[in-house]
Amino acid sequence: MRNLRRIREMSPHSKLLAVVKANAYGHGLYPVAAALNDDADAFAVSRIEEALSLRNQGISKPVVLLEGFFNASDVELVSRYDLYTAVHDLTQAYSIADAKLKKPVHCWVQVDIGMHRLGSCDLNEIAKIKKILEDSPNTYKPLGLISHLSVADTPSELVYNEIQQDNFFRIAEELDFKGDLSLGNSAGICKWKRSHTTWVRPGIIMYGISPFEDKTGADLGLEPVMTLKASLIAVHHIKKGDKVGYGAAYVAPHDTVLGVISAGYGDGYPRTAPNGTPVYINGRRVPTAGHVCMDMMFVDLGPDSKDQIGDSAVLWGKELPVEVVASCCGTIPYELVCRIMPRVNTEYESN
Repeated sequence: MRNLRRIREMSPHSKLLAVVKANAYGHGLYPVAAALNDDADAFAVSRIEEALSLRNQGISKPVVLLEGFFNASDVELVSRYDLYTAVHDLTQAYSIADAKLKKPVHCWVQVDIGMHRLGSCDLNEIAKIKKILEDSPNTYKPLGLISHLSVADTPSELVYNEIQQDNFFRIAEELDFKGDLSLGNSAGICKWKRSHTTWVRPGIIMYGISPFEDKTGADLGLEPVMTLKASLIAVHHIKKGDKVGYGAAYVAPHDTVLGVISAGYGDGYPRTAPNGTPVYINGRRVPTAGHVCMDMMFVDLGPDSKDQIGDSAVLWGKELPVEVVASCCGTIPYELVCRIMPRVNTEYESN
């Protein structure tokens, strides 16, 4: 909730469409939505299964399908559960117009402004989609307009960022979209004030994580929501030259104390983590040593280690930003938090 308040400070004139797709970026779909229900203006998901899960658990605020629906038969569900849907092509538009519905559906026409993922960039096609939907009794009016910034997290792409925003507002004006606009994503909220339309869509920043490679969430005034912890379950004194783990991927450079931690790629920690990826334990960062196993991982605790079996190790969290771990692993923090496995015990604290 503190992060949502910070996001409102960044975009004070926009409504907040809180993005909780992909199990709320690994944080728990319903627990996150329930915690934010009084603060967010609406929720965004990727797939209809996520939307129905929220509805069936009592979330009554608007829920937006960012990818739209995948099958024509889903239109009835969009209507019945009072969902908002993106409409990115003619097939979807016709599916809505041809459906037999008891009540209309809320639509945002999705357009391509430079990412080339969903939506059209052709004004004629967009106009046709708009007309089909506007002429249909199956839609609420006016229609909204939605798109996505592909390089908002890349400030060096200044010109392309401006081009994409130009494209969006040009489409809105030339085709006379009178409904709500939604453009700004997490990076847009932080960096591109022009993208602060009627609705902005905080995603990764809502969880206290930076969308930028050179910053952490703390740099943006955010607090990490997830802390991934595991226990120290074994301690070994090893000699210089001892080989550790599968493939002997780590060779001790000196006499040291090796720790075994109860987490591995079966829990969602990346096997790609190279030697030296930091882990936080007892007030300091120690390096990983050797390949991450399915259920365990090694750390070099150092020759002067006083660590004890049962001590807690933070794999990422407030003490060790997930952005730092992701950088070591050659990936992005989004991937790390989204891949936490179901067997990991989850505890929620209110803030």
